[in-house]
Amino acid sequence: MIKRLLAVDGVIAVVLFRDDGEFLEGYGMLQENMMHELASFAHDYKRLTQSNADQLSMFTQASGWTPPKGWIVSGKEISVSSIGNLVCLTQNNESNISEVMRELNDMAVSI
Repeated sequence: MIKRLLAVDGVIAVVLFRDDGEFLEGYGMLQENMMHELASFAHDYKRLTQSNADQLSMFTQASGWTPPKGWIVSGKEISVSSIGNLVCLTQNNESNISEVMRELNDMAVSI
C-alpha cells in the first residue's frame, strides 16, 4: 500500500515504522539496512519534534502546537519528510514538497 508513494515525483524511498521505531516495511532505492536506519531516524526525530512542541506549548500557554502533524528536514539535495509513522526520502530538485506531504498525509490517515 505505501509503495504507491514511489509514484510521486522525486520520492526515493518510503518506510513504515512502528510506534517504538521498529522497521515494518520499506520500498525504494535504498538498501534494506538503510531503510532500517531511516525508520530509526524518523522515530527519533518524531519524538524530538513532539518534545519541542510540548515545551513550546507549555511556555507560551498557546494552544495549537501539539500534537505536531509531521515534519520535514531539508538538505542541499535530499529531504526527509514524515507524518505519523510513515517517512519518505525525496530528491529536492525533482519533488514538490507540498505534493509529497499531501500524499504522506493521505497515506498515514489510511494506515
